[in-house]
Amino acid sequence: MQVEIWSDVACPWCYIGKRRFESALARFSHADEVEVVWRSYQLDPNAPPTSTADMAELVARKYGMSVDEAGARLALVTRVAAGEGLEYHLDRISRQNTFDAHRLLQLAARHGLRGELEERMMCGYLTECLSVADHAVLARLAAEVGLDDVETATVLASGELADEVREDERRAVELGAHGVPYYLVDGKYAVSGAQDPARFGQLLDRAWLDANRPSPAQHG
Repeated sequence: MQVEIWSDVACPWCYIGKRRFESALARFSHADEVEVVWRSYQLDPNAPPTSTADMAELVARKYGMSVDEAGARLALVTRVAAGEGLEYHLDRISRQNTFDAHRLLQLAARHGLRGELEERMMCGYLTECLSVADHAVLARLAAEVGLDDVETATVLASGELADEVREDERRAVELGAHGVPYYLVDGKYAVSGAQDPARFGQLLDRAWLDANRPSPAQHG
């Protein structure tokens, strides 16, 4: 079985969804036969490389609400994250462009380290309030999960792997994904959002039964 996950490292709900999916997968009896494939998706492709704008103000403008209402929404997300064992500091993060982070994640995928780098970047941005648009920060995080320093520097200094990022995003649009996290199991069963572990478990069970349903010839 293959589970594809479209995600953005600057997405608070993606990190929550990651934890919930991991919880469901840990309880899935065929977990050792599941391949998890991460895909790139930018929630805010027009974001500048760096920004000092207050996150509550950005949310207020985006959704047409007051700054106080936006702050309450961020506080709610923080509480939900805490329920999954995650520590968020959404009042201290800034709007950032994650395209270069995604290019580096594509490099990590080549070396079987994408899941590790997804985790490190999400934690870096949402918990440690690091800039995932800063090349020096990205290089450090990549080194921490085992990527080669020279190869990382080469990718960051060029436009390498940009096409791979855009292809992931193009496919997400083709599938009808309008946001992330977005999960696709065996190319057939899709669900979006940071679902409850039980919902993820149902999705895995359904896909497993479908993939292993006896054919008519086997019955007869």
